[in-house]
Amino acid sequence: MAGTAAAASFLRGLAKATACWAWGVGGGGVAVHGGRRERAVIFDRFRGKPYIFDIRTRPHTFSSTSGTKDLQMVSLSLRLLSRPDVPSLPTIFTSLGTDYDDKVLPSIGNEVLKAVVAQFNADQLLTERPRVSALVRDALVRRAREFNIVLDDVAITHLAYGAEFSLAVEKKQVAQQEAERSRFLVARAEQERRAAIVRAEGESQAARLISDATAAAGTGLIELRRIEAAKEIAADLSRTPNVAYVPAGDHPNRMLLGLNTTAR
Repeated sequence: MAGTAAAASFLRGLAKATACWAWGVGGGGVAVHGGRRERAVIFDRFRGKPYIFDIRTRPHTFSSTSGTKDLQMVSLSLRLLSRPDVPSLPTIFTSLGTDYDDKVLPSIGNEVLKAVVAQFNADQLLTERPRVSALVRDALVRRAREFNIVLDDVAITHLAYGAEFSLAVEKKQVAQQEAERSRFLVARAEQERRAAIVRAEGESQAARLISDATAAAGTGLIELRRIEAAKEIAADLSRTPNVAYVPAGDHPNRMLLGLNTTAR
């Protein structure tokens, strides 16, 4: 009986020791503050030291220079919102330590950016930016999951080309603007040409109608219009001070019009 009791006591002690060892190496707890999980504690039993993990979502920003499909260099800035997978904290602690995000995120970020950017030409990065962002986000989420890191958001915040490519883009834009201006000038000249043709055709048709009317009815109407115009001119001149009008020719009934007799 004594031997059996001793054996049972030994087994219980061994089980406790094994459990304590397992908990000491990888065990941990989650501290709750204000109803939200903010910190997790991993206790290293061998060192007798607790390690505190911040399990809130935190921002990370880094930049990368990558080559495009057409061999242009592009500088990109990436912003990540990351947090650790809480059930996997013991694995993160034993394999990466407390600074797991600084070790993993810049590395996989550069890796993914270079791989995605290399699939596009430089101009496609602008015209297809939503697609580029989606590819970067999906690839980063997959890679981060391999390290037990959860990414809540991924965004490309800045994209800049090299000086030579930027100058080439600027020259291309200027050339496009000049081409648009030239097309506008050509279109305006064409419209003016058509307007001149229509105006000339209208004047020609009007002259032909007048000629036909004159041939059919004589010049009496034209003479009447001429007399009416002369009367209007004479009336205007007569109301203008200090202006004299002497009709041309040697007609004995010529009259001097427009004398300001009231001033005299």
